[in-house]
Amino acid sequence: MGKKVLVVGGGGREHALAWKLAQSPEVKQMFVAPGNAGTLEWNVPIAANDIQGLINFALAEKVDLTVVGPEEPLSLGIVDAFREAGLRIFGPSQRAAQLEGSKAFAKVIMQEAGVPTAQWQTFENPEEAKAYVRQIGAPCVVKADGLAAGKGVIVAMSLDEALRAVDEIMKGAFGDAGKRLVIEEYLEGQEVSLLCFSDGLTAYPMVPVQDHKRALDGDQGLNTGGMGTYSPPPIWAPALEEVVKEQVLYPTLKTMRERGMPFEGVLFLGLMLTLRGPKILEYNVRFGDPETQVVMLRLKTDLFPILWACTEGRLSEQRLEWTDETAVCVVMAAPGYPAAYPKGIPLELPTKVDQGVIFHAGTDLQQGQLVSAGGRVLGVSALGKTLVEARKEAYTLVERISFPGAHYRRDIGIKGL
Repeated sequence: MGKKVLVVGGGGREHALAWKLAQSPEVKQMFVAPGNAGTLEWNVPIAANDIQGLINFALAEKVDLTVVGPEEPLSLGIVDAFREAGLRIFGPSQRAAQLEGSKAFAKVIMQEAGVPTAQWQTFENPEEAKAYVRQIGAPCVVKADGLAAGKGVIVAMSLDEALRAVDEIMKGAFGDAGKRLVIEEYLEGQEVSLLCFSDGLTAYPMVPVQDHKRALDGDQGLNTGGMGTYSPPPIWAPALEEVVKEQVLYPTLKTMRERGMPFEGVLFLGLMLTLRGPKILEYNVRFGDPETQVVMLRLKTDLFPILWACTEGRLSEQRLEWTDETAVCVVMAAPGYPAAYPKGIPLELPTKVDQGVIFHAGTDLQQGQLVSAGGRVLGVSALGKTLVEARKEAYTLVERISFPGAHYRRDIGIKGL
């Protein structure tokens, strides 16, 4: 009997997950709620944060497995609610999701687990925060405590910038997410994202990914949700992965178990590779976006049994296989992103794509016309035998897309060369 799978969310990550899951011989029917124009054949018009609506749908359709993409429903407790309704779901509980939902909570866990991280302090009073900034000096990092769609982190290179960041965050630039803030020392090095499958006891790292957070080439401009990714970064090595597993991954999972909130789902480690070894910058509690696009391209194994095994505490029985090829994802965004941007831009995609995959993110179909419906619109992704080849394939595909005013970086993966 084939299984029915529901993917919750409507971005590029969800398109990539649905694309991979639909290839499984074990999956007979896919649903994506609410999805986008790229997942049209599977879409269900239910918002990702409408937990009761999703439960009602899953019960009515007899969905066998639900996979949650975005952080918001996880922080709202979708996993607990589904389980109470007798439904199988892949993702962390509401308590475990605090690892991403609260930067301060994450720092406490890092401290308890003894994992290497930046020096830090938490503040609820802006004057105390500013006094601390003056004490430690710049550069430093100022973070809104709560969820801010990947944008609540300000890397302040000067004292003035740091003081302004405190005001901006605590005066409501990110709403309630900025009621508390975390200030940390600035770490030098290369950032790497390591996503890990976990069933609470066992964890398997996926392939390492390097993200490009800034809006403009050369890592300039505003922070975004991510302008592109590539995998693997050449600075990564098997020995480094062992260090991260022993010093960060396993101690974190052990601490979460000891606190009675075992972590099941995807534990995303945001790492800084410093001269003194890897340090953890942050945890996320779900598949990254646009990391998932390149990870799914490189995953040779069927995704469905891995997720199913995680929900049963049987991950140790699974084996993961990855292609040796390099994957690149170039995000095509609306002009103006991450500031104000227009929607409804008409898009024309090539009818036939031999090399690569165009993952939809902020897209919609209006009167039969494909249009932009968000800031990050498409994730143009490709594999190649080398990083040079993968970049060439991805950018060749970008050239074939008609997207007036499209904003994208031309240097995705360059740091790997």
